[in-house]
Amino acid sequence: MGEMWGMLPTFFCSKTSPRRGVKQELESVVTKGLDAAGYDLVELRQGGTKSRMLIEVRIDRRDGSEVTVDDCAKASRAVEALLDGGSLVPENYELQVSSPGERALRTPGDWRRFTGRWASILSPDFGGRFEARIMEVGEDDVLVVLDDRKKSEKRIPLAAIKEARLAFHL
Repeated sequence: MGEMWGMLPTFFCSKTSPRRGVKQELESVVTKGLDAAGYDLVELRQGGTKSRMLIEVRIDRRDGSEVTVDDCAKASRAVEALLDGGSLVPENYELQVSSPGERALRTPGDWRRFTGRWASILSPDFGGRFEARIMEVGEDDVLVVLDDRKKSEKRIPLAAIKEARLAFHL
């Protein structure tokens, strides 16, 4: 009997990999639904309980204009059509679709997309935290105007920007 123990298969289980697979699959389904409805996925969060999963989705419009309540409803219907009746989420799930709010600017594409808009920028090497209008985006840097009246400009390497979000500026 002692020899049999050495011959038994050994299994290693990870608590994160199956969950990660579900999250990736969920993100794929949500992205497919949003894409069909003409929206982009900004952020996906999954929470709640096993019996009542909560799926939070933040969307953005491809034309750069603000997301409306109607946009959220349209996106929600598109995603629900793919989730309902499937085995990916429990029958009693809750889907919340909202606008991106203070959208984070992470990639050069994000910066380019929002040229002309105001951003809240944190760059310790270039003055700390400040608000500025995005004027031009190069491969490795961004040109911003700090004040429309004074037209004071800064060219900041993207690598020097620690954090940036769209700002709502009047």
